[in-house]
Amino acid sequence: MRDSPRDSVRDYPSDRVDLRSDTVTQPTTAMREVMAAAEVGDDVLGDDPTVIELQNRIAEMLGKDAALFVPSGTMSNAVAIKSQTRPGDEIVTHRKSHIYMYEAGGYAVLSGCSISLVEGHRGLMSPEDVQMAIRKVAGSDSHYPECTLICVENTANVGGGSIYDQDTLDAICEVAHSNDCRAHLDGARLFNAVIASGVDAARMVRDFDTISICLSKGLGAPVGSVLVGDAAIIAEAHRWRKMFGGGMRQAGVLAAAGIYALENNIERLAEDHARARRLAEAVNSMEAYSIDLGAVQSNMVYIDCRKGAAKALVNSLGERGVDVLDLEQGVDYGDVSTVRAVVHLHITDEDIDRAIAAFEAAQ
Repeated sequence: MRDSPRDSVRDYPSDRVDLRSDTVTQPTTAMREVMAAAEVGDDVLGDDPTVIELQNRIAEMLGKDAALFVPSGTMSNAVAIKSQTRPGDEIVTHRKSHIYMYEAGGYAVLSGCSISLVEGHRGLMSPEDVQMAIRKVAGSDSHYPECTLICVENTANVGGGSIYDQDTLDAICEVAHSNDCRAHLDGARLFNAVIASGVDAARMVRDFDTISICLSKGLGAPVGSVLVGDAAIIAEAHRWRKMFGGGMRQAGVLAAAGIYALENNIERLAEDHARARRLAEAVNSMEAYSIDLGAVQSNMVYIDCRKGAAKALVNSLGERGVDVLDLEQGVDYGDVSTVRAVVHLHITDEDIDRAIAAFEAAQ
């Protein structure tokens, strides 16, 4: 099915097909108009009405008491960890989670926490493995750290955009709480998981104590994430946001983009998922590449190629106007190299056609 004339307007200043990440999205013309008209105040003083509206709206959407607007997803995770741990505590997360791999060791530097890593297929943890990873001081003759926080990522980025089933999320939270730990959801792409699974957002996060939502990926806002939780923990997070340098003044200009994204860009994520699936199936049929199609559950496609060939593939695709991300550094993918393609709101069906043709030519 081809785009309608309305959908075919890419509203993007480049003719390249940029599949490196959904973070490359830029505010559309309509979003910029809303930003320009935003009513603002001073968010550090707590009186920016547009920020307040954004926070209240997301808290209500997720069935929680309160929310806090912060500049980035990394900061949202950082203040969530800091607000729910003490120096010397331990957190549990997946070995390929964003918190462990791509947040500059912030859990250690900013919160003074050690980390217990869980393996799991497609970036997903099982409740049983989480239970095994939890270490408590009691009974260890003070040898162990005190695990106080379990961090889950949904969708799982390095897992290929894979999604937890609801029973597993519920069970992991039960494991956390039964071991006197809190549960944090890194939901940078939570709404991708919501759209793909059909599970209501509030139901998906019901048992989590804190949830981080990113507005600047598939939702298309230029800046910002929101940390959601109960009133007490968000009040604590507010202090750490200030200390970490995340207080912003007339932030309503940015919050307005977030409100627009929530109103207009959630349901359309299904289009990104469909295009990612079409790209994955086409490229997987080519002799030079291999894709775990079972992991293509949202807007990401992880493409395996010959070991050591990722850089050359990125360059070849780039010469044809298609940009993907080289993942050869930082993650061991065994006897293959891997590139990542992420579909987002600026990618049309015609762009997917161009990408497929570029992969074909680059073999």
